[in-house]
Amino acid sequence: MTLAFVFPGQGSQAVGMGKGLAESFPEARAVFDEVDAALGQKLSALMWDGPADELTLTENAQPAIMATSLAVMRVLESEFAVTADAAKFVAGHSLGEYSALAAAGALSLTDAAKLLKLRGQAMQKAVPVGEGAMAALIGADLDQAEKAAAAGSAQGVCQVANDNAPGQVVISGAKTAVDAAIAAAQEMGVKRAMQLPVSAPFHCALMQPAADAMAEALAAASISAPRVPVVVNVRARPESDPEAIRNLLVEQVTGRVRWRESVEWMAGEGGIATFAEAGGKVLTGMLKRIAPDAAGVTLVGADDIVNFAASVKG
Repeated sequence: MTLAFVFPGQGSQAVGMGKGLAESFPEARAVFDEVDAALGQKLSALMWDGPADELTLTENAQPAIMATSLAVMRVLESEFAVTADAAKFVAGHSLGEYSALAAAGALSLTDAAKLLKLRGQAMQKAVPVGEGAMAALIGADLDQAEKAAAAGSAQGVCQVANDNAPGQVVISGAKTAVDAAIAAAQEMGVKRAMQLPVSAPFHCALMQPAADAMAEALAAASISAPRVPVVVNVRARPESDPEAIRNLLVEQVTGRVRWRESVEWMAGEGGIATFAEAGGKVLTGMLKRIAPDAAGVTLVGADDIVNFAASVKG
């Protein structure tokens, strides 16, 4: 099996996430306990019992999604002797890049949790609520999205934030600029253009204050060479050098998430036949549109993990 582990980003959170794993496997429970201790917060209680609106806050959702992904990986390792080393590459969507780095041993679980908490807080603070926006352009290709963003930028910052999959591109920026870009996209005949229910305009130049905060935090963080190359968002290519990773994590805050290109490269030149998504399902859904010949596996519940481990060892 030529395998890549992939790790989901924001939007994969839901009340109850990780609870079944924690109840079934002490090793998973230990991951959530370690994240709670790192943050000085009962994040696990919020994940399992809600309320949903508090879990959805960026500063909570980011470490929660990472914790769930790493709980899956810890169970695979402790129960079935399947580690990230079974993969040729790891990659994560936006915050999922931190999950990928932790899975590959480049970041400790504690440091990943603290960095993501800070990242969420810094991203939320960077732009006053209501002044920024993001919009999904459904049915648009990258060229159309870039043209729409360019039209919107006459009104302020507007750029492509996420190139997720064919026909799914997200733009981000000042609200007035995003509104203008939506109008331009509709004039181009883009199938659907809709604002997303997010609290800040992620992955655009307006996030520079958050990038500055992360630069300071990451300068003090311990980053080791990952045991498995990490295909990074802003380059859509593998990276293993710790200092390059440190810089790219800063660049990622304002830069484009090049997910479509990342998966295309892994499935093509990288030779990956199977993508296993640890702790979510969204990336597996995108995979069908990006690399239809590749297999996607979702690892969320205990049965998923047992079946997957059997196939790896099989």
